[in-house]
Amino acid sequence: MAKNHSPGFLALVKAAKQRVPEITASDVVAMTARGETLTLVDVREDREWAAGHAAGAVHLAKGIIERDIEERYPNKDTLLVLYCGGGYRSALAADALLAMGYTRAVSMDGGWRGWQAAGGKIVTP
Repeated sequence: MAKNHSPGFLALVKAAKQRVPEITASDVVAMTARGETLTLVDVREDREWAAGHAAGAVHLAKGIIERDIEERYPNKDTLLVLYCGGGYRSALAADALLAMGYTRAVSMDGGWRGWQAAGGKIVTP
């Protein structure tokens, strides 16, 4: 279910989306099915991750990704496909990674809901 977001948050996301490349959930599902090399990063909160996530994804919540990304993925040319619930938090996180020098940080438009709708494989408790 989509949330109602504050105008300030939406303005921040809109600005980030002007800088951040986006890819549809359907395209990411197809890329993973073809075995293309990418790192799928779930930036949602711990409780969201625990309730279900994309198969093959790693969990680096938005609150810690900037702190931990360089240790986990030191190659700044790694294709990092970030997702959240619907594509807002992932755009903000990808924007931060681009500012840190990551050249291939992208946001998955549609997020977790889009992944499920596109038939992506999921892991549930």
